[in-house]
Amino acid sequence: MAVTKCRVAGSDYVGVFATATDRHVFMGNDVPISVKTLVAHTLDVEAVEMSIFASDLIGIFSRANSNGIIVSNLIDDRELDALKKKKLGINIAVLESGMNAIGNNIIANDKIALINEDYSNEAAKVVQDTLGVEVVRMVIGGFKTLGANNIMTNKGFVINNRSTDEEKEQVDKLIRMKSVSTTANTGSVNIGLSVITNSKGIVVGDATTGFELARIMEGLELE
Repeated sequence: MAVTKCRVAGSDYVGVFATATDRHVFMGNDVPISVKTLVAHTLDVEAVEMSIFASDLIGIFSRANSNGIIVSNLIDDRELDALKKKKLGINIAVLESGMNAIGNNIIANDKIALINEDYSNEAAKVVQDTLGVEVVRMVIGGFKTLGANNIMTNKGFVINNRSTDEEKEQVDKLIRMKSVSTTANTGSVNIGLSVITNSKGIVVGDATTGFELARIMEGLELE
């Protein structure tokens, strides 16, 4: 298990720039090599360079697990072809939806995906087929943006601290794990945007306090 605190492009919201699985971490082409190396080493995975909408905001515009990656319909043909040519051995799908901030609206591990309740049945089917998981619509702590405000890996779940006891109980039953409630980056409820993580390690924004980091590590069973 490894833990790293850092900033990317001067931002503590490191999760904006990457989506990670137990096999890969997908990061923007223009993210500095030193950062990619640090993140890949911390998570013990291969770093995959890509872009979506000519941006490095991979954590905003995609969501992945070990089976596949779903990307925003803002991706252009050149970017999509470049990703496919990497031959990663995973499913790749474009989600056609007006809610194209995929990473904000979907959270997933290798068994289940929780999605914004406003996604259509067709969108939910794309998530199910691409990631190979059960799909459940939810709102947690008043947020439909499940990926922006929570974190999930194959080992644990960190739930935003505006969630109710009833919501936490519902999540725990669904994922068959015990979630932990906290914040990141000194009080931010956007914990999903503040963290890059998988079952093997965690990269958090530099402003994350020791208490917050301890709670996140507890929830992800990275102690």
